[in-house]
Amino acid sequence: MILGILTDITVDFQTNPKNMDVAILSVSLNVYSTSRIAEEFERAGHYVEHIDHTKCSVQLGGDKPQIFYGTENITDEFDAVVPRIGTTVTRHGAAIVKQFEMNHIFSTAKSLGIIRARNKVSTLQMMFKKGISVPKTVFSINPNNVEDQIELLGGAPVIIKLQEGTQGKGVILAESKKSAKSVIDTLYNMNTSILLQEYIEEANGEDLRIIVVDNKIVASMKRTSGLDDFRSNVHRGAETQKVQLTPREKFMAINATKHLGLGVAGVDLIRSKNGPLLIEVNASPGLKGIEAATGVNVAKSIVQFVEKNGRRNRK
Repeated sequence: MILGILTDITVDFQTNPKNMDVAILSVSLNVYSTSRIAEEFERAGHYVEHIDHTKCSVQLGGDKPQIFYGTENITDEFDAVVPRIGTTVTRHGAAIVKQFEMNHIFSTAKSLGIIRARNKVSTLQMMFKKGISVPKTVFSINPNNVEDQIELLGGAPVIIKLQEGTQGKGVILAESKKSAKSVIDTLYNMNTSILLQEYIEEANGEDLRIIVVDNKIVASMKRTSGLDDFRSNVHRGAETQKVQLTPREKFMAINATKHLGLGVAGVDLIRSKNGPLLIEVNASPGLKGIEAATGVNVAKSIVQFVEKNGRRNRK
């Protein structure tokens, strides 16, 4: 199932000392970031295969756990895996990644890091413990003290977030206490896990997206929300531009990624009057916006990370 994205490139797989077999774990190849990473692996002379992790299963017991892709045994087929795990299948995807790890296959993201990063509360708890600044945040499941929760943040406006949302989905700005209470009551009644955060007015609808690969910052951009949307996500039409980071911002991005156990991550910060604050960490960051804004070949950096750590010439 070789992808064949670059059919005009001829590579001698027998003589290339860096030749590896790499699996990209993703539900679809028709995603810009997934196809870009695959393209760069092929360009570097590696065999790359798209594996839909939702179609993978693990067989335990016997001499050795086995990983199957449909009916195909892929336990020993790859030198490295690049997880691109979607929100709705996080736990299954992370379990497949963990089995590759337990079989001593290099992964660009640890399974535990994927789970932690997907849950905003877990991420913020760890960051705060490690001394990385985060916005004032409240999370609760008590529907009877919503007003008290809002007051803990200094009152409205407040940001309401789904704990496992992504790309700006499930992020709501409640500009008054009345509207905040109405939204929070509704979400509690739906048994939806949420968190509340203070609204940083001076951020002015801007945030920073920083890509970290192998504990190094490879690209960073500023995202500015559109006129009708306070969320600064590229998928929601935000404007982007290359940005220079402060030493503190660089420190926060690199250490957040290290603490979560991610080899590749997108770290989101906002600039406040009290300094940078960490918003979240994405274990499968999109590449389209940041490659366009910065001119940096982020996909190539991921390939070089795998080349440094994956097994070579094992067959």
